[in-house]
Amino acid sequence: METNNTTRSGKLTRRDCVKYGGAAIVSGLFAGCVGDSGNGPSTAANNATATSSYSVTMEPVGEISFESVPERWIAYDGGYADMGVALGKASGITGIGNADRYYTAIYDELPGVSVDRDQIEANPEIRTKEQFYELDNDVHLYDPQMLINWFEWNQSDVDEIASNVAPFFCNLIFRRSDEWHDYRYYTMYEAFEKIAELFHEQERYRAFKQLHDDYTAEIRTRLPPADKRPSVFLTYEGTTEPKTFSPYRLDDKGTSKKQWRLLGATDALAGTAIENLSTSNRSELDYENLLEIDPDVILIRGHERKSVSEFRKTVLDYMQNHPVGSELTAVQNGRVYRGGYLNQGPIHNLFLTERGAQQLYPDVFGEVTSNEKLFDRQRVADIVNGDFDG
Repeated sequence: METNNTTRSGKLTRRDCVKYGGAAIVSGLFAGCVGDSGNGPSTAANNATATSSYSVTMEPVGEISFESVPERWIAYDGGYADMGVALGKASGITGIGNADRYYTAIYDELPGVSVDRDQIEANPEIRTKEQFYELDNDVHLYDPQMLINWFEWNQSDVDEIASNVAPFFCNLIFRRSDEWHDYRYYTMYEAFEKIAELFHEQERYRAFKQLHDDYTAEIRTRLPPADKRPSVFLTYEGTTEPKTFSPYRLDDKGTSKKQWRLLGATDALAGTAIENLSTSNRSELDYENLLEIDPDVILIRGHERKSVSEFRKTVLDYMQNHPVGSELTAVQNGRVYRGGYLNQGPIHNLFLTERGAQQLYPDVFGEVTSNEKLFDRQRVADIVNGDFDG
């Protein structure tokens, strides 16, 4: 790993461009700048601001200053990676913190939108300081407190990478049940707007938000009355022969439940003392526990790389043949489905909202196995590809 301050061409690296503010990362006074690689497309907005410094602000890092718009970037999870793709920055991603939970096949439905999966797979689990140095990005879409609480970093490690490589700019928002996250949370679109400010893609963000708002407003008008909605149990269990289930509460306002809140899903765990899955809560329920709740619909996370038919031939089939599981109403009615992504961004959310609507309300929105589309794929692709009215 190179540790000097020049590239092989002799040009200065991003680390030479850092403005030392004399403060810790939590005060937000670290700076970053783009390097010489030229990866990633440059929009007119980027070119116009290439020599102008600017600042962006997001908790927990505070205010961060940049000399120019970042080109090379990395995200810890698929939600923030998806935000970058939605903003037309797919070619600049150099890796990800957890490739297993970044589902890129969904872009196949959007003409002209793709991510270099080879690049993702080449750097599928970026979590060490050495890896951050090696990739030499312009910005890291990682919540530094996540690194401290999950991967045994300390504040000096965070400060070192922010100072010597590039700043961190992210807030862990997929759930709100971790005790260590005692600073502000953001909704998906609040965080998305921050990332748009970072990349100077505010017009593209506004076009995306308008599409999202129109889409979700239309869905809301078609939802059945609350007393006609099924009770829903959302869980994680990644095996094809599930024996126990990690519970999620739908009242958690994290972005991983965004579609279920929109769809007015009734939490089967409402009124119980069962807590949401978190860093500190790893409790599981067995079939006897589930039978006491007996939800109308069971949504199981951990199977997003299976097709609908593969899921039904493995997970559902096992449950239908289980001596206790087969007594569950949802199992008897075949209403056991894949539960969606743990980390979802704005593009993911459009698809997952469509799928969720069809899982919960097939009489209204069509069966989940049907070809019925609830939003315009071409319009999404146009925005990502820059074809929109600013």
